Amino acid sequence: MKRPTTSAAALSAPEAAVDLSADPSAESTPVPRPRADAVRNRERILVAAREVLVEQGSAAPFDEIARRAGVGNATLYRHFPDRAALVHHVVLFVMDRVTVQAEEALAQEADAFAALCRFTHAAADERIGALCPMLAGDFDGEHPELIAAREALAETVETLVTAGQEAGLVRTDIGVGDLMVALSQLSRPLPGISCVAVDAFVHRHLQLFLDGLRAPARSELPGEAATLEDLRQKTM
Repeated sequence: MKRPTTSAAALSAPEAAVDLSADPSAESTPVPRPRADAVRNRERILVAAREVLVEQGSAAPFDEIARRAGVGNATLYRHFPDRAALVHHVVLFVMDRVTVQAEEALAQEADAFAALCRFTHAAADERIGALCPMLAGDFDGEHPELIAAREALAETVETLVTAGQEAGLVRTDIGVGDLMVALSQLSRPLPGISCVAVDAFVHRHLQLFLDGLRAPARSELPGEAATLEDLRQKTM
């Protein structure tokens, strides 16, 4: 599968551009790139916000996000002027990183089930539970950036699951939606439980889940296989 990957940096920090719409004989002035420290601060904020969103939800206090990122509140607001902007960019950041994990698993693992296992554990480490705001009614999931990132993620994970099924290694009665729901639920802490305490069990429980995806299936699943589109339609 050949698809251009949109990086999180490209989504959240525009690259320098040259305006070619003017007189071609005139000299163009490049837009200055962000300073290196500004880029580092932005990424630290996104990483910290990703952790806090998983632990406390999208209503998590900005003070806590700034503290974990090691920046002041003014720096946080300079990059993300309001909560909606911050959540938007965290979701993009996580989707992009999870998509890259799926692509690398497909490219580097010879065994389709090993690729699925590698992706699932890596997605948990990327805090895929931070994508849960996408399923909330007040989240603008129709932004063009989000649509493109969501489609890229769905396409890559669909390829991953289908490869396992076609190889006879993954049961055929599951869909991408089943994988993503279980992955998100198993990698999120329960309310009132320390995230650090839960992290000790996440990969153990994910492997138990993955073993249940092996073919041949040892049981019959109720209902029908879920797609990512099913999840959006039933929750938004």
